[in-house]
Amino acid sequence: MFVRSALVILGVIILLAGIVFHFQGQGVVGPESSFMYLNSDWITYGLQIVIAGLVILGIGIVVSIKISYY
Repeated sequence: MFVRSALVILGVIILLAGIVFHFQGQGVVGPESSFMYLNSDWITYGLQIVIAGLVILGIGIVVSIKISYY
């Protein structure tokens, strides 16, 4: 039970961090003094982090479904 909950929570946190990083790279959120602000590298990094978060979240959901059948 703990592993599936941990994977889902971790996936959501990573997903949200990736969204914030992506928007900071676009200059939508964050202070202008940030090194991420209007930095095109962080747009790409943010998307990669979002994908990683989705993968971890998906694994957590699949593990949760498989465990509930046993």
